[in-house]
Amino acid sequence: MPQNTALMANAIRALAMDAVQAANSGHPGAPMGMAECAVALWGGALKHNPADPKWSNRDRFVLSNGHGSMLIYALLHLTGYELPISELKAFRQLHSKTPGHPEVDVTPGVETTTGPLGQGIANAVGMALAEKLLAAEFNRPSHSIVDHHTYVFLGDGCMMEGVSHEACALAGAWKLNKLVAVYDDNGISIDGQVAPWYIDDVSKRFEAYGWNVIGPVDGHDVKAMAAALEQAKASTEKPTLIRAKTVIGQGSPNRAGTAKAHGEALGPDEIKLTREALGWSHEPFVIPAAVYADWDAKKAGAKAQEKWQKAFDGYAKKHPQLAAEYQRRMAGELPESYAKLVADLLAETDSKAETVASRKASQLALEAFTAALPELLGGSADLTGSNLTNTKSTPALRFDGAAPNGGRHINYGVREFGMAAIMNGVALHGGYIPYGGTFLTFSDYSRNAIRMAALMKRRVVHVFTHDSIGLGEDGPTHQSIEHAASLRLIPGLDVWRPADTAETAMAWAAAIARQDGPSALLLSRQNLPYAPKADLGLMARGAYVLAEPREVGLKKKAQAVIVATGSEVQWALHAQQQLAAEGIAVRVVSMPSTSVFDRQDAKYKAAVLPKGLPRVAIEAGVTDGWWKYGVDAVIGLDRYGESAPGNVLFKHFGFTAENVVATVKAVLKKKR
Repeated sequence: MPQNTALMANAIRALAMDAVQAANSGHPGAPMGMAECAVALWGGALKHNPADPKWSNRDRFVLSNGHGSMLIYALLHLTGYELPISELKAFRQLHSKTPGHPEVDVTPGVETTTGPLGQGIANAVGMALAEKLLAAEFNRPSHSIVDHHTYVFLGDGCMMEGVSHEACALAGAWKLNKLVAVYDDNGISIDGQVAPWYIDDVSKRFEAYGWNVIGPVDGHDVKAMAAALEQAKASTEKPTLIRAKTVIGQGSPNRAGTAKAHGEALGPDEIKLTREALGWSHEPFVIPAAVYADWDAKKAGAKAQEKWQKAFDGYAKKHPQLAAEYQRRMAGELPESYAKLVADLLAETDSKAETVASRKASQLALEAFTAALPELLGGSADLTGSNLTNTKSTPALRFDGAAPNGGRHINYGVREFGMAAIMNGVALHGGYIPYGGTFLTFSDYSRNAIRMAALMKRRVVHVFTHDSIGLGEDGPTHQSIEHAASLRLIPGLDVWRPADTAETAMAWAAAIARQDGPSALLLSRQNLPYAPKADLGLMARGAYVLAEPREVGLKKKAQAVIVATGSEVQWALHAQQQLAAEGIAVRVVSMPSTSVFDRQDAKYKAAVLPKGLPRVAIEAGVTDGWWKYGVDAVIGLDRYGESAPGNVLFKHFGFTAENVVATVKAVLKKKR
């Protein structure tokens, strides 16, 4: 630990207040209050290399209270990452590397995008889980190539958000001893002193979760914080929470300890007073060379990575296949055999032509994928028997002993939001492709974490079963009406609603192969018939021509197009047959993924949905999203469902071949 820790902490304070003032926007209070905590961690305890922010065995650091983003930007700049002072001067400005809240892949050294409170700590739980599982899978005696900690700073807001309860309870159950959380216990939030509305006994709460709790510790005492961090690192079975008692806006004579320090610039006068109080006489954004020298982590980082690389080279000589597999997994690459795996699975699925629910079709596909891809890490929010996310290759994950049991299916309990946010952390860490299941209607619980996965462009797969009124007797509380349309509104999320076993297998294949964002699979409870396909590869384009008029005996060009998804494709095909009997030629288009189809070139889209042909869409959900495809009518459901058997409800709400026939006829008549 360097000697000039007071100057190191004050450098953080100065950069935070200067950057926020320059932007006239931001949150100086948390960086100023946690400056000594940051010195204790980043000044010596944290294992990282500024020259290689993606080094696989680095410690992970998460700023869960992401509004205090100038804390991490100051740390990255001071320790030697590629974040020059010009970027700090451009804080919160267009196209800078210092956005208002930390964003992964924008700022080198930022591990996850934070801001929505509580999700950072949940991401950290996912990172620590991935580390523990990879260590158990790849480490061998005398060769610990996976051995790092996950550190997270969090505040009162993160503590209050329910997702922190979900994730931290699981961290205790999973015995994530390499997870260390530093709680900025300053008692202040935007509305002022939190005591009237936040009376939790945080220590007892985390002890009840199965955590070690250290403190309260004086968060402005670097030596005390460093000792607490060392104590936390010695834990062998439990994650650790360090309660750091701090003063928000520490150093500011008139703002320290008040809500005014939280989310607004201090102002020129208060900054002048703060500089005087701290004895910091330097101009804005000027850091003395001696302070830079104390903070510089490049030499120590390079040494730590070189030491690890030497150990890894020895590991690779003794265990070449394991080393190659580890490198592949951490790079996020699929095995060379993946294309053949998909082709064989699709061919087998097509030849079997099974009539099963698409949730069962999902499990059948997963049997093949999980057997071939050890990086697939599954789970369910207490609905395994309904979501069917478990396979023969993925026994239940348990932590009864010192090490995990080798299972790859996680019982998340009734924690949909926590599951989704933890999966984001697993994906961010690397080494695994996480997937998790619940009912589609409960995607509302996990929606913000799904949005964050899309924002971060991370490969996470959500398995949402019981996707419509086909759910049946559970009624409108469980029947998904608006959820497919709602999820399609999230930029970067690929939503798949497959109609049979082949489309489901293709949806899984695409979700696993996709490296630039999450996917959601919307699956049925009820059985769906198989629809023969002329070209299995076209399913990957999001929409394709499933049946032309000639396939139902009409040798004439289509007069209209019926577009359908999921369980409603069968009604489109039945309607096509009935219309053909009356001499009306109709093309049926299956559109399992609107987002994937929307990315296709104009020529392909025009070939599937020819200009000038009337179009009718059918989907058991809200209708608004379908009008962008130039449809003339939508058979949908713009109201909540009812409690009754699924087949009764489909008929009651007009999801029948007869209604599709009548709608097509009405559209054609209107077009004459």
